[in-house]
Amino acid sequence: MIEIGPLRIQWYGFLLTLAIFVGFALAKRRLRAWGFDADRFETAAFWAVVFGVVGARLGYVLTSPGPFLQNPVEILYVWHGGLSFHGAVLGGGLAFWYLHRFRGHPLWPYLDAATPGVALGIIAGRIGNLMNGSDTVGRLTSLPIGFTWPEWAVGFPGVCPGIDDISQVYWCQELVRGPVHLTQVYGALVGLILLPLAYYWLKKKPFYGYAFWNFILWYSLLRSVLEEPFRLNPLWLPVYRNDELGLGLFTATQVVSLPLILLSLYMLRRLGRASR
Repeated sequence: MIEIGPLRIQWYGFLLTLAIFVGFALAKRRLRAWGFDADRFETAAFWAVVFGVVGARLGYVLTSPGPFLQNPVEILYVWHGGLSFHGAVLGGGLAFWYLHRFRGHPLWPYLDAATPGVALGIIAGRIGNLMNGSDTVGRLTSLPIGFTWPEWAVGFPGVCPGIDDISQVYWCQELVRGPVHLTQVYGALVGLILLPLAYYWLKKKPFYGYAFWNFILWYSLLRSVLEEPFRLNPLWLPVYRNDELGLGLFTATQVVSLPLILLSLYMLRRLGRASR
């Protein structure tokens, strides 16, 4: 985004930081409207962001280890892109749970209020991936929606037929720039769908936790259907693969999404019964 001497500001880091601050302000406003102490939320949100980023990075490294085997120091370069939503939920959720368990902070109201900010983070992260070029790359495809990266897009190294991980481009004999699925845009679309849904769930709110668990449920479903089948990711369960269309089932995210979908349905039913 900006490079002046040793100073470098990446699109990914800038957009994600902006989304965090906007989401933070939206959550405080929501909590005030519900009658909660928004200032108390600041401490919880700070630690949730810290542990959320750590969890997101670890989740991404564990599910896509290829690029980091070549250069382990790259694990620390979060601003270069590569964060796992499920890892972020686990890390941030643990911070909220700890403060709820040992400091008496509200749990479900805090998580509910944070959902619009998380949707903004998904959109910002995927746009940052697009600007980086090499993040969340799509598979080669013959479909008309395939996109061929221009030569001036230096962040995109290219891909070659038959690979399942962007790190494998270093061993490619024939490197091509497309056409590939533009999965960064597919992922941003997931966030764009979830943002108005988050406000709908918050408005409906039959009980606290309703917006949060619906968010987890529908994010897992939408990403598994709209984004993951087309991403250049290793197939943890190679049930189906079509190199002509650029489709693959099932990636790590899809495998993890199934228990999350079941957990979300269980928690929605449990919290609903408790509220009644």
